[in-house]
Amino acid sequence: MATPRIIKKYPNRRLYDTETSTYITLAEVKDLVLQYREFQVQDAKSGEDLTRAILLQIILEEESGGVPMFSTEMLANIIRYYGHSMQGLMGSYLERSIHAFHEAQKRFQEQAQVLMPKVPTDAFANMMGGQHIPQVMGGYLEKGAKAVIDMQDELRNQALKLFAGFPYGGAPAEPPAEPGPEPKAKPARPARAPRKPRARKK
Repeated sequence: MATPRIIKKYPNRRLYDTETSTYITLAEVKDLVLQYREFQVQDAKSGEDLTRAILLQIILEEESGGVPMFSTEMLANIIRYYGHSMQGLMGSYLERSIHAFHEAQKRFQEQAQVLMPKVPTDAFANMMGGQHIPQVMGGYLEKGAKAVIDMQDELRNQALKLFAGFPYGGAPAEPPAEPGPEPKAKPARPARAPRKPRARKK
């Protein structure tokens, strides 16, 4: 595996490319991403890996200008999964979804070039709507995230139904019935007077 290209970030926010021995801009780092170049951004003083922070900064700039890829609702749903028990599942699900989408796009372009080799690649982007492609991908990922949320809600509902019959189930126990009025005691019968013994006849 080739050694990644090292870019050092200085406190003044300048990025120094150690391969070309020149300072580069964030736009040039974006070009490295588009060219599938392996690189790593390191803090010039501590050596800490700052690659994720730089990539997030590029995404923020892209979302702020032009056509955003992520809707407000999708970003809110992603934020809700931070600290959630299914955070890891959501992260891996989004990663697999983007990878599958990327591979499908590559296969589509390869097959299209075989069928119509004289048509430039940019023509296919125009067929799909040009500037609307980011919206299509954003909608695709948003539907995927919603599917995970719906699945989680369904699992939770099924679990509540399953354990509802147990004494420790989620359903609250019914309060004990209030005691009814006590039955009235029957009046005691008066004691009979003792009978006098009969005199025997002589």
